[in-house]
Amino acid sequence: MASGVAARIRQRRQALRLTQDDLARRIGVSRSAVAQWETDRTGQVRANLTRVAAVLGVSVGYLLDGGHDAAFLTAEGSDERALLNLYRDLQEDGRAELLRIARAMAASLVIQHNGDNTEPLGT
Repeated sequence: MASGVAARIRQRRQALRLTQDDLARRIGVSRSAVAQWETDRTGQVRANLTRVAAVLGVSVGYLLDGGHDAAFLTAEGSDERALLNLYRDLQEDGRAELLRIARAMAASLVIQHNGDNTEPLGT
């Protein structure tokens, strides 16, 4: 396991204010396993990487290469997390359709809120 993976697991866990015990319980492993992952003493995290990523609210890709901003990959509230999880579960064509529908719905809501003035909400 690359040391970057260990650091990203630790950083995300701490950002979510989870203890190692909290993370371990949610994943179904021992606290010592989490401690070993975070200090780069074992490569066994790969077997649990999908669950680790789900609990931490990031993608597996983020944990592996850090190529994406974790804040972009996470959601703040339970509704946002639910939407993000639905989006992530879709294939590419489903994602495109969901975005098309969401954009159309948002535009409709802006028009309803602002009347003929189509400036974005909150301006």
